[in-house]
Amino acid sequence: MIIKERMEIRDFILTAVLALVTLSLFFIPTRFGSPSDLNTARVRAEILEVDNSTLEKYGIVTTGDQGLTMRIASGQFKGEIIQGANMLIGKMEMDKLFVPGDYALVTLSLNEARDTVISNQVVDHYRIRVELVLLLLFIALLIVYAGWTGFKAVVSFIFTAAAIWKILIPGFLVGIPPVLLSLIIVSAMTGVIIFLIGGISRMGLVAFLGAISGVGTTALLSLVFGSAFRIHGAVKPFAETLLYSGYPHLNLTSIFLAGIFIASSGAVMDIAMDIAASMREVQEKHPGIGRKDLIISGLRVGRAVVGTMTTTLLLAYSGGYTFILMVFMAQGTPIINAVNLIYVSSEILHTLVGSFGLVLAAPLTALFGGLLYVQRGAAVPAD
Repeated sequence: MIIKERMEIRDFILTAVLALVTLSLFFIPTRFGSPSDLNTARVRAEILEVDNSTLEKYGIVTTGDQGLTMRIASGQFKGEIIQGANMLIGKMEMDKLFVPGDYALVTLSLNEARDTVISNQVVDHYRIRVELVLLLLFIALLIVYAGWTGFKAVVSFIFTAAAIWKILIPGFLVGIPPVLLSLIIVSAMTGVIIFLIGGISRMGLVAFLGAISGVGTTALLSLVFGSAFRIHGAVKPFAETLLYSGYPHLNLTSIFLAGIFIASSGAVMDIAMDIAASMREVQEKHPGIGRKDLIISGLRVGRAVVGTMTTTLLLAYSGGYTFILMVFMAQGTPIINAVNLIYVSSEILHTLVGSFGLVLAAPLTALFGGLLYVQRGAAVPAD
């Protein structure tokens, strides 16, 4: 009973510390952007009237400027009526049309005293509130369903998002070697997530070692096969735009390769935790189990989990390329041509290298479990 209480106190302290660390990450300044941003304000604005008289339609494409009359709905200029323009350039994935009653995110350019609006730019439909509602529903579902564990999952979720936005992305932009930086950040995120959910215990250590082994293997394979596939980082959307935005020094290929094991690290953590938790359960039900038998049990669990996890990666990546696959099918593109294209090959590399990490993480986790759960031929407590 005393041991259980100590574990609960330790778990609470760890969660509280990581929650504070997560909160502090959001206060780290990124120091990127233009000096002119100091004289700007981003506000929510209601569309009152639209003027479509200058729009021209060519088949399914619409171009021209849509005139907008808007009322600012937030910030120091709330209530002011402003005129703006929504420029359509003929690209459906980027263009948007407004109707009266819509809300838009608008960037205001201000004078030096920041008390007068000089000009404005309509960014897009305002989605912040609905995004926030969805996030809060997700958090509520986690906490209602999983209780304290759900709250810890929320902390790990927000920590991961903050670490990526406040440390990983700025690190890439300043030129820190992407693969090395990604390995450090992914290792930190893996430790936080696993020890937060699994606790500081043998189970957490087994899952962490198994996950790190899988991530490390994926990183190594991405470097080896990325070179063999002859794939450069510019294959990804907005990569070339980044170079022209004042960052020509960036190694896009290294960033692309780092993205491979970043993307698969979540699935690797899942399989490592599944096997570590299953082996702990077996050990608790059979305290006298030997190391060899426990490892075999872990391997059997791993075989079952790997079978579905590898397909999960395939579905996750292919789901984002539905339209490309439909174009290939509609145009009758031979399969040999399709799989040889650079952007299709990049997804094949993503899927297969990520799957390698999954498959290897399973037996490695089972091995670590056998070594840590059973010592000198006798089972020891998992926590």
